[in-house]
Amino acid sequence: MSTPSSLPRPEGELEELERVWRTPRGWRFLTTVNNSTIGLLYIGTALLFFVLAGILGLLLRVQLALPDNGFLSAGVYNQVFTMHGTVMMFLFAIPVVEAISVFLLPAMLGARDLPFPRLSAYAYWAYAAGGIGFFLSLFAGLAPDGGWFMYPPLTGKEHSPGINADFWLLGIGFIEISAIAGAIELIVGILFTRAPGMTLGRMPVYAWAMLVIALMIVFAFPAIIAGTTLLELERAYDWPFFIAARGGDPVLWQHLFWFFGHPEVYIIFLPAAGMVSMMIPTLAGTPLVGYRPVVMALGAVGVVSFALWAHHMFTAGLSLWSSTLVSAASMIVAIPTALQVFAWIATIWRGQVRLNAPMLFVLGFLFIFVLGGLTGVMVAVLPFDWQAHDSYFIVAHLHYVLIGGLVFPMFAALYYWLPLVNGHRLSEALARWIFGLMFIGMNLAFFPMHISGLLGMPRRVYTYGPDMGWDGLNLASSIGALVLALGVLLFVFDAARTLWRPKREHGNPWRAGTLEWIPAEDYATRSIPDVRSREPLWEDPQLPEQVRAGAHWLPGSVTGRRETIVTSPVQARPLYLQVLPGDSWWPLAAALGTAGFFLLLTIHMTIIAWLCGLVAIGSVLAWMWQSDSLPGPRRMRSARVADGVTLPVGASGLRSHSLWATVIMLVVDATVFASFVFTHIHTAMRLDICPPPGAALPAAVWSWSACGLLLAGSLLMAWARRQAAHGWQRCAFALALCCMLAGVGLDTGSWIAARLDTVGTAWGASVAVMLAYQGLHAVLLAILAAYLWLRSWSGRLTELNRATLDNCTLIWHYTTLQAFCLAAAIRITAG
Repeated sequence: MSTPSSLPRPEGELEELERVWRTPRGWRFLTTVNNSTIGLLYIGTALLFFVLAGILGLLLRVQLALPDNGFLSAGVYNQVFTMHGTVMMFLFAIPVVEAISVFLLPAMLGARDLPFPRLSAYAYWAYAAGGIGFFLSLFAGLAPDGGWFMYPPLTGKEHSPGINADFWLLGIGFIEISAIAGAIELIVGILFTRAPGMTLGRMPVYAWAMLVIALMIVFAFPAIIAGTTLLELERAYDWPFFIAARGGDPVLWQHLFWFFGHPEVYIIFLPAAGMVSMMIPTLAGTPLVGYRPVVMALGAVGVVSFALWAHHMFTAGLSLWSSTLVSAASMIVAIPTALQVFAWIATIWRGQVRLNAPMLFVLGFLFIFVLGGLTGVMVAVLPFDWQAHDSYFIVAHLHYVLIGGLVFPMFAALYYWLPLVNGHRLSEALARWIFGLMFIGMNLAFFPMHISGLLGMPRRVYTYGPDMGWDGLNLASSIGALVLALGVLLFVFDAARTLWRPKREHGNPWRAGTLEWIPAEDYATRSIPDVRSREPLWEDPQLPEQVRAGAHWLPGSVTGRRETIVTSPVQARPLYLQVLPGDSWWPLAAALGTAGFFLLLTIHMTIIAWLCGLVAIGSVLAWMWQSDSLPGPRRMRSARVADGVTLPVGASGLRSHSLWATVIMLVVDATVFASFVFTHIHTAMRLDICPPPGAALPAAVWSWSACGLLLAGSLLMAWARRQAAHGWQRCAFALALCCMLAGVGLDTGSWIAARLDTVGTAWGASVAVMLAYQGLHAVLLAILAAYLWLRSWSGRLTELNRATLDNCTLIWHYTTLQAFCLAAAIRITAG
C-alpha cells in the first residue's frame, strides 16, 4: 500500500477545511450534522432521561419506604414504575450507547465523520423530539401503566381501555427507528471508514463491541417492532393476535418481546465492556491482555444472547426440553463474559494502576457486575427461577446487571473522555465522594431486594402490610436510592462546572495509545492518519504532530466539500473518496415529522398525524435527492488524497457503502417479516384444523400469478440498470410499477374474494398482517418508481451516478422475494 508523504502541507488547505466543516451558528445550528456536535447533543439528552428516570425511581422508593404508604395511589404508581422502566431501557440505555459511539468512533477510527451524517442527525432529532413528547404524557395522566414489558392480556383493550398503552406502543416506535438508523450507520462506518492501515486486527476493542451490538440491534429490534405493531392492531382494529378465545396466544407477545428484550441486556453491556477494554490498558499503561480472545468473546456473547430469549419465560408453560436448552445457554453465556473479566484483571495485574476517577468506577463496575452475573446464573437454574420469578430478587438482579454493566462504566467513560469536549478533566477530589456515594448507595438500595424477594415480596406491588416482614429491607433500599441519587447530583454539579470553563486543547492526559486523543477540530484531524499498530500513539509518539501538519492522508478538501476515505472492510486499503453531505434542515424536518406521526396518531389526531408522516417521507426524499452526485461543475471522477495517490470519487456496485447500508436495512426488513411469519406459524400450530372452520384460501393460481407479475417487475428493473438511454429507463420504471401494482392488486383481491376474517380468528389476522406488510412495500415501491423516474428525467441517473438506482433495484428484488415467501408460508402451514 502506498504511504502518504511526510512533507508539511500548505496552510490554504487548512483554511479550506475550516470553511467546509465550520459548525453553523444561531438558528442554523439546528442544521448541523457533524458527528462531534450530534454526539454531544445525543449524550446530553440521554443523560437527561437518565436523571428523569432516576427521579421516577426515587418516587417509587418513597412509596415503598414504609408499609401501607399513601404517597402514590395504585394507578399513579403503575404509571410511574412503567415510565421508570421504559425511560431507563428505551430512552437512556440504548440511546446513550449509540450516542457515545457517534461521538467517539469517527475519531477512534481516524475518519472525518461517519458515512451517513444526516442519518445520525435524523436519528438524534427523532429520539429527542419523540422522547420528550412521550415523557410529557406522564403529566397528562396518559402515561402507560402496564409495565415496561407490556404483557397482554393486561394491555389489551378489555383491561386497558384508554390510550395509555397506545402511548407506549406507538410512542416507542421512534426509538426503534432511531436505534436501527444508528446501527446501520455504525456497521457501515466501522467496516468502511477506518483509517488506512487499520486492519480488523488493529481495530480498537470498542469498535469491535459496537460492531457486534449494531448487528445485534439489526436482528433483535425487528421483533419488538413486529410485536408492538400486532398489539396496536389488536387494540385499534380488534385483530385478535393475543386473545385466546379467538385463537390468539398471550405468550406470543412474550416470545416476540424477549427475543428483543434479553439480547438488549447484552446490547447494553457489550459497549460498556468495550469501553472498559479501552480504559484499563491506558490506565494500567500496558496493552490489553488477550486482545483476540476478548474480541472473540464479544462475538460469542452476541450470538449466544439470542438463545436466551426464553430466559424470562420459564414459568410461562414452555416444555421442559425448551426450558432446559435456554437454561443451558444462560449458563454458557457466562463463559465468554468471564473471559473478558479475567482479561481485565490480568491487564490490571500486569500494569501499574493508579486509583484515579475512571479506575475507581471501573473497579466498581467489576464488583457490581460480577455479583449481577452470579445471580443471573442462579436464575438460569430452573427450580430456583420457579421460586424467585416475579419477586424482588429479579429486580435486584436486573439492577445489578444494568447499573453495574452500564452506569458505572459510563461514568468511568465520562471521566476518561470528557477532556475531549473542552480540554478539562473533572475534579478528582469530588470524584471520590461521587464514587463513594454511588457505590454505597447502589449496594444499599438493591442488595436488600435479594432478601426481600426470597422472603416473598412480589414485583409491581404499590404497597404492603406491616406484618410481611419487608419494612426494614424496603426502608434500607429507599435510603440507598437517596444516597445513590446524591452521588449523581454531585456529578451533575461537577460536570456543569467543568463544561462551563473556557475551551482549551485537551492533549493526552491519560497517555492513551488510540487515535481519538489526536487534537481535532470541527473537521476532525487535519489529515487522516496512517495506522500501523493497535496503539498507534504508543508506537509513534510523533503521530499527532504529523497529522496536524497534514503529512498523512487527505490533508485538505480536494472537492470543496466534506470528505472522508472509504477503505476495504478487512485490510483497510483505500478504495475511494466519499463526499459527505453537509448541514441541512431536512434531517430535522424528517425527525419532527416522524415523532409527530407516532405521537399524534396515539391521541387520534389522525389527519395531522398522516400529514406529519408525509412531511417525514418528503424530507427524506429531499435529502436523498442531493446524494449520489459527483462534486464540481465538471463532475470530478478522481482526486489526489496523498502524494502520488489518486482515488476515485464515489463508487457503485459492491464497493459502494450505500449499497451495503441498503442490504443491512433489508435484513432489518426481512427480520420484521420473519416475525410476522413466526406469528402466523405459531397461531396455525395452535389450531386443530388449518385454516380454521369457515376460513378458506384463494386458489393457488392467483397467489403464484401475483408473484409472477412482481418477478416481471424485478426483471424490468434489472433491465433498466443496464440502459444508458433515459427514455428506455423511464419506460422500464413505469412498466415495473404497473406489474407490481397489478400483482399486489391481484393477490389482495383474491383474499377479499375469499372473505378473510381478520376479527373472528387470530389465523385470519395473522394472514392479514402479512398481506398488509406486503402492501406497505407496494406503496414504498410506487414512491421509489416515481423518484427514479424524476431522477432519470432530470439527468441524474448516469453510468457514474447509479448508486440510487442500484439501491432501489435491490429493494424491488427483495419485495419480490418476500411475495414468494409470503405465499409459501401461507400454503405450507395450511397443509
